[in-house]
Amino acid sequence: MSEMSAMNRKLIQKLAETLSKQVKHFNKTEAECLIRLFNGLLGDQSDRRVGNGLDRGKFRNILHNTFGMTDDMIMDRVFRAFDKDNDSYVSVKEWIEGLSVFLRGTLDEKIKYCFDVYDLNGDGHISREEMFHMLKNSLIKQPTEEDPDEGIKDLVEITLKKMDYDHDSRLSYADFEKAVKDENLLLEAFGTCLPDAKSILAFEQLAFQAPLESSGHHY
Repeated sequence: MSEMSAMNRKLIQKLAETLSKQVKHFNKTEAECLIRLFNGLLGDQSDRRVGNGLDRGKFRNILHNTFGMTDDMIMDRVFRAFDKDNDSYVSVKEWIEGLSVFLRGTLDEKIKYCFDVYDLNGDGHISREEMFHMLKNSLIKQPTEEDPDEGIKDLVEITLKKMDYDHDSRLSYADFEKAVKDENLLLEAFGTCLPDAKSILAFEQLAFQAPLESSGHHY
């Protein structure tokens, strides 16, 4: 391991410098910590094609265990939002770009990210069907007497009334953006796809403080 890390240290520092210039919200030291964390996560990935990055299973584990996400469909969409080149792996650059919005994004960045997550078929609109699908997924946890689908259809209509400014029965990006700016709570209207403050704090402590203390022979 030590030989490996000695060989990697210069590369990691160089990569961190490059990425911290390309990606907002992380300085060079933080980028370096995130690269080390990424390498650590790759280390125990069973798939031998680790050169490509984190696979879906590995990434979902992080979303579930570290950020407390439970909705399979949303976790899948978050994976796709991070995996910008659609090669089914989150590369180190995609990891850092994704986390920059996930952990520290501005409201505008988060609006764009949430919209991408919710636009299931990528056509630039969130349709009634997509809303229904996501709300059904995220809301129904207990069996009820009445037909739960009816309640969800009502919810979709209420949501459309509130967010569909151009009245075309679907949400464009402009609709979504305007609605969220008017009422920030609507950012995650269709499912939890961002970590809460507590998870962010825990992750940042793990990522940015631990590595420097744990590797005694850092210099």
